[in-house]
Amino acid sequence: MIEHFPDLLRAVTTDIMLILLLWTMAMPKYKNKLVYFLATAVILLGNLSANYYFYLSENYTAVFYVDLAMLAVIGIVLKPLFSDRIMQWCFSYITMLNIYAAIVFLSYAFRNIFSNPYYGTVYIRFILFTAVILIFRIWVSKLYRNVLDYWHIYIMPIAVLFACFLGYFFGGDIKTMLTDNFIQLILLTLLGLSVYIAIIHSLWTITKQYAMREENQTIQAEREYLQLAADGMVERIKLMQEVAEQDGRTAHDRRHFNRVLLELLEQGQADEAADLLRSQNQDSPKISKVYCENHAVNAAVSHYAGIAEQSGIQMEINLDIPNNLTVSALELSMVVSNLLENAINECRKQPGNKDLYIRFICRSAGRLLLEIENPCGDNISFDKNGYPMAEGDGNGIGSKSVAAFAKKYDGELLYKVENGVFQVRLLV
Repeated sequence: MIEHFPDLLRAVTTDIMLILLLWTMAMPKYKNKLVYFLATAVILLGNLSANYYFYLSENYTAVFYVDLAMLAVIGIVLKPLFSDRIMQWCFSYITMLNIYAAIVFLSYAFRNIFSNPYYGTVYIRFILFTAVILIFRIWVSKLYRNVLDYWHIYIMPIAVLFACFLGYFFGGDIKTMLTDNFIQLILLTLLGLSVYIAIIHSLWTITKQYAMREENQTIQAEREYLQLAADGMVERIKLMQEVAEQDGRTAHDRRHFNRVLLELLEQGQADEAADLLRSQNQDSPKISKVYCENHAVNAAVSHYAGIAEQSGIQMEINLDIPNNLTVSALELSMVVSNLLENAINECRKQPGNKDLYIRFICRSAGRLLLEIENPCGDNISFDKNGYPMAEGDGNGIGSKSVAAFAKKYDGELLYKVENGVFQVRLLV
């Protein structure tokens, strides 16, 4: 027993490392690790029992065949303990066999660099298996999962590689085969390493290019949403500009009117002053309400406040939006227009017995915080980003342009529905 201790130690090290390697490559199904420990113990006990019989006769060729049979048992018995699909499991299984064959050869070929070659084989196997497992866990694990998704592309070269390894391990005494084919096996090991590096690197490159292309498409889509929103608001912006110009003209005329009125009162011409006031009330246009200092946003709010009033929707507006903004005033007015338009449309959908209102508040403290609330139904759904989903084709462009605006200025956009109230909050 003692004289075969190095053989038994080598077998235990190899079996445990192979199962750890398989755990690293495949995806365990159960959280309870006791299941895997028990499975490992059963396989280890069975393999050691069979190997010890051949260690007594020093038939290492038979030991190799027993190990291959044990690996076949691992491939079949352990599959139910992992969640990988059958072909993903086969890919990992063949990869494990290739690593096993390469390490068996390298441990035998270079064992003489240690003072005790019997233990040298154990040392080399432990070092190489540990290195492979750590490389998988630290650097390769995520990319390897992607490789498994494309197993049909990569399984052929690794299957051929395994067949080449078997060609040098079968056909005679295992020691003689490893010694006589040293150069061929070294080259085959380097080829296998190159194959796996090429697979990982090619998929990494493809994944990186796909991510960049997807990001570019997302940016382009956001630009298109903003452009669509801008094109759809051309007439709306013209109206806003007209309202803003009217506000300016009205304020200018009001100053002249006040001077004339003051002059008449100072001269004691009360009747003429009263006539002037009466004519002003009849002829002067209605002055738009000023909701904030920013002209573009004020024009947008004035426009939709008028629409809401015509629809019987009560407006509660309290805005602090200065002229000097860190964002584009025109783009902000488009965002406000989209949000108010959506709020008005949602209010119009509500039953007649429901109070219709829109509460629009904005605070400025270095950044702008906009909040809009309105009643809503219970059929509003959100996508994975937390944004309202469009109800039909062609809808949702306004919401997407708001999201694009928030992303452009690194803002925070939050939608929420609670107790029949729809709330949107934008911080930019």
